[in-house]
Amino acid sequence: MNPRQTRLKTRPGNRPETRATPPHPQNQVGDEGAAPQLVQVDAESDGQRIDNFLLRILKGIPRSHLYRVMRRGEVRVNKGRVKASHRLRTGDLVRIPPLRLAPPEPPGRAPETQLARLDRSVLYEDDRLLVIDKPPGLAVHGGSGLSYGLIESLRQLRPGHELELVHRLDRETSGCLVISKRRSALRELHALIREGKMDKRYLALIVGELAQPEMLVDAPLKKNVLRGGERLVRVDPIEGKPARTLFRRLRRFALGEQRVTLVEAHLITGRTHQIRVHAAHLGTPLAGDPKYGDEQANRSLKACGLSRLFLHASALIVRLDYMTGPLRVEAPLPDELEQILSALEAQT
Repeated sequence: MNPRQTRLKTRPGNRPETRATPPHPQNQVGDEGAAPQLVQVDAESDGQRIDNFLLRILKGIPRSHLYRVMRRGEVRVNKGRVKASHRLRTGDLVRIPPLRLAPPEPPGRAPETQLARLDRSVLYEDDRLLVIDKPPGLAVHGGSGLSYGLIESLRQLRPGHELELVHRLDRETSGCLVISKRRSALRELHALIREGKMDKRYLALIVGELAQPEMLVDAPLKKNVLRGGERLVRVDPIEGKPARTLFRRLRRFALGEQRVTLVEAHLITGRTHQIRVHAAHLGTPLAGDPKYGDEQANRSLKACGLSRLFLHASALIVRLDYMTGPLRVEAPLPDELEQILSALEAQT
């Protein structure tokens, strides 16, 4: 029996307590005669969002279908309706209606060259987490026609662990990415992120110059999902979520008649596309940014050899309860970005 499955608590007078299993594939919400399940939350799932909890145990359910069922109030926690963002606690009883589940597709096998590259890219690892130097151009998870991403590949490399993304990096962003190896570690790390206790630093090349050596951008961000699924983020003081980024000037270069600047970006909050949108908000978009960038500057930088977004998660500092001191992990700037800086230095 799979040790990951949660416990099913029956009502008084029914059969003894057993392990929970996903609803039978032939059952569908509203089928006559089909009974809902009651799943008791175990200690390892304490603090997990209800939507992520259900996606984990209901293999094959589309996200859109799950959220539709939740909006209708068919999923209950302790007999009450909850939102998808509700966090579970040990001992909670989750009512799951009968659902039609598609048989899960076997995950695609990542190429051996990619697996070997990722194995070499591990910067730090213990029995609770690992930090990897994410390569550019690799999505953090599969989807949208991609059968495997970074997390699926790592699960092939570490099959004995419950690997989960602690946070995300855009596909073209490289550098420090944290992966939990236990659900308890995932909860602890998410709590640190919510409390602002995970210090994440990035190196970025911006088009233009900062008006001051250090600049704090405090501009709320709102994420919009376009019809094709593309995410677009904009500054929105009314409906946006709080977002703060501290930019610090490191080096300045000439780019024809323009200037570009290497900066360190310190994420105080962690919103989607935050550094990219805040840099553009200052009038200094990131080099190589196809969504929020400067097209003319991007063409000039492409002539210098830049073929990707110049954004690299260079350092991570976090203090964990089981460590005597803070964990500091650094990822060196990739060679292709170092070469861009050398080319800019030569013409400055």
